[in-house]
Amino acid sequence: EPSPLADATLISREVATVERPSKNTCLASASASTSLAISGPYVCADLLDSLLHEIIALFNSFRDFLAFAGTCRSWRAAVSTFPSVYTFGFPPFHLKPDGPYVRPHSSGIKPILLSNCKWQLSDPSKKNLSLVCSVSENNPNTMHYLGCSYGYLIFSYEEHCLLVNVYTGTKVKPPKLPPNNRLGYLCGIGILTAPLNSPNSRLLLCSKASMFEWQVGTNSWSEHPLALDRENIYQIVFFKGDIFVIDGLMRLHTIHLTPQFSMQEVAIKLEFAPLHSWLVVCGDMLLMVDQVLSYGELNGSVDTTIKVFRLDFSVEPAEWVKLENHALFVSVDRRNPTFSCMSPERWGGKSNCIYFARLSEGPDETWTAVDLGQPVLKDTVFPIYYGMVLPPDCSLLSSLWVFPNLIYGSG
Repeated sequence: EPSPLADATLISREVATVERPSKNTCLASASASTSLAISGPYVCADLLDSLLHEIIALFNSFRDFLAFAGTCRSWRAAVSTFPSVYTFGFPPFHLKPDGPYVRPHSSGIKPILLSNCKWQLSDPSKKNLSLVCSVSENNPNTMHYLGCSYGYLIFSYEEHCLLVNVYTGTKVKPPKLPPNNRLGYLCGIGILTAPLNSPNSRLLLCSKASMFEWQVGTNSWSEHPLALDRENIYQIVFFKGDIFVIDGLMRLHTIHLTPQFSMQEVAIKLEFAPLHSWLVVCGDMLLMVDQVLSYGELNGSVDTTIKVFRLDFSVEPAEWVKLENHALFVSVDRRNPTFSCMSPERWGGKSNCIYFARLSEGPDETWTAVDLGQPVLKDTVFPIYYGMVLPPDCSLLSSLWVFPNLIYGSG
């Protein structure tokens, strides 16, 4: 099985599976190609990373990004140092599991057969572009799904753990977990702290009682007790070097792994009760997407709207403040990653809009767009609410948004 660094050998496959860029793919890449033909292979290596990062932020699609990364080695290296303060200008891929649509929590607590685990990746900016993927051969028979992070699906079963590249299907197998970890029984969430080939990258797996930490490249796990009164962790995000988690009571906590493990609840001043929420990192801002209920004064009707707030750490206790002009990408299962996108009109998207991964049984539906501040249709409200009030179903790989690991300079 390939190591994380072995993904570098898959670059040619990744390029081959994406459409050939059009004539208007990217001004920077086109001009660079012209310079290469005239002045030799190392002209583009002299460009500053700061300039390359500004170019990356202007891309409208993943194929533009791919063309840029394939121009030369120094441009590909600039991808790995792309600062988090920037937000990509193109949308993530939509991952749709193969097979019929299954409502959350309707399939029972049972593991997934990896031999039957297939999915389709589609690009919202190029609806005619898709790729069918599956887990490569010689897999453990059954696994529980724990989440997706930095382009890898995360699975575990008893003492076994497996990371699967969403774009290539290749696997990375960490060392065996401690016995009786309880990761696959009504709970379990997994996330990487950084791309797999990054220095000090760690894989974190959380049950109700413990966090299991694997530093990539080592041969063992560390176990840290969690003081959450045995509540599930519903979501984990990284923001400005800190780990933020939301538990089943909608409390926000920070976790530090060094110099020693510590966990602390974040004091937040709230004027509303966040019952059905997602955290989204957007550059230098931490956002919360929330489902807000309002009651009609005349007929007593209940309207549901989706609103976005920014957590303001400049005041104590921290406050949530309203924010607009972003396109955000979330899925019902909060173990899955969330994303933000600036100026989505450049690829045909909409500002002030939340893109939910597949919510209904419609055969042609891949995602649902919900305008911020506008009443949400009832057939959209139900699956959102249903997916939030119950714990994640460990047997289900649901539709989600994902960037291939190449985006993070991995490989």
